[in-house]
Amino acid sequence: MSFSDPLGDMLTRIRNGQKANKSSVKSPASKLRVNVLETLKREGFIRGYEVSEPQKGKPELSIELKYYQGKSVIEKVDRVSKPGRRVYTGVKELTPVRNGLGISILSTPKGVLSDNEAREANVGGEVLCTVY
Repeated sequence: MSFSDPLGDMLTRIRNGQKANKSSVKSPASKLRVNVLETLKREGFIRGYEVSEPQKGKPELSIELKYYQGKSVIEKVDRVSKPGRRVYTGVKELTPVRNGLGISILSTPKGVLSDNEAREANVGGEVLCTVY
């Protein structure tokens, strides 16, 4: 099956899983998805993830969702740059999400980074999504 927006599909699976209070969700794997999940893990929005190879030969991600006192850590996740409309920003135009409580995830020449890491590395790029 072909997706027009694979990253948006993964973010929707995370959003739906947390609304249903699931402990983990599954999603097809790709390099971009793994890089975004690694950023979410570094920033403390998910517990972790695992890449597994099922029988069909297509890798699959198992994403462990994170909760604090019964509420999900991720309050909202929004896809910013979409296949029909790409959104790019320079390092000087990066604004904090929810006064620093959330993050923007960017695809930069130095890899997939959070907005704080992008400011430290002094690079801009495509804003993939915002999480808070």
